[in-house]
Amino acid sequence: MKLYSWNVNGIRAAEKKGLVDWIQSEQPDVLGIQEVKATEDQLSDALKHIDGYHVFFNPAERKGYSGTAVYYKREPLSIHTGLSDERFNHEGRTIVMEYPEFTLYNIYFPNGGQGEDRLKFKMDFYDCFQKDVDDLVAAGKKVIVCGDVNTAHTEMDLKNPKSNAKRSGFLPIEREWVSQFLADGYIDTFRYFYPDTVAYSWWSYRFNARANNAGWRIDYFFASENAKDLLADAAIHTDVMGSDHCPISLTLNL
Repeated sequence: MKLYSWNVNGIRAAEKKGLVDWIQSEQPDVLGIQEVKATEDQLSDALKHIDGYHVFFNPAERKGYSGTAVYYKREPLSIHTGLSDERFNHEGRTIVMEYPEFTLYNIYFPNGGQGEDRLKFKMDFYDCFQKDVDDLVAAGKKVIVCGDVNTAHTEMDLKNPKSNAKRSGFLPIEREWVSQFLADGYIDTFRYFYPDTVAYSWWSYRFNARANNAGWRIDYFFASENAKDLLADAAIHTDVMGSDHCPISLTLNL
């Protein structure tokens, strides 16, 4: 089973850059999309009806902002939105799909770069998310998480760590949360397979960053330790254009 995740930075913009053709060519079993920036009524029939796929949208209440979606071939047992704290459920950031073998979270984690209040919102979101997935794991569920986490974990995960040390996305408090999350029983699947590979998933539109590969790895597939037996391979698809992020993938043995 091949799972993909992609922050498309506007699904309507991505459509113009070949998103539907890419889905039809790549044939993911599940594709989690972040930063949809649209409501379902704003989308073309081509986006809503891709041959062989079901689609589920979770738009933000605020127009043109945030939002998530999933395209999937195989029907889950259930699909729902949000975290356990209602405070985090107005921006369309979370879709949860339950399959017999695992539960998948597709999440667009907040950016903490708009001041102290927003950084606190991001850190509180992280903590609520972890509580929710910890509860599932404690109940015996295997959990897989995909999405734009909006934090580069280590200095290997961005081109210019020193000059970005005081920027949200690489702040000590954000990086420490990722370290603690992994230490609490979760796997960064790309690092699990490729511990020493330098690869990025996001590049600023400024300063010719993508051409110079001056990027950040802020998009992840995490897996709970009890799901390790499902993990077959992980990849970052740096050659795929259409957004300031590229897709990432996780292949499962079911």
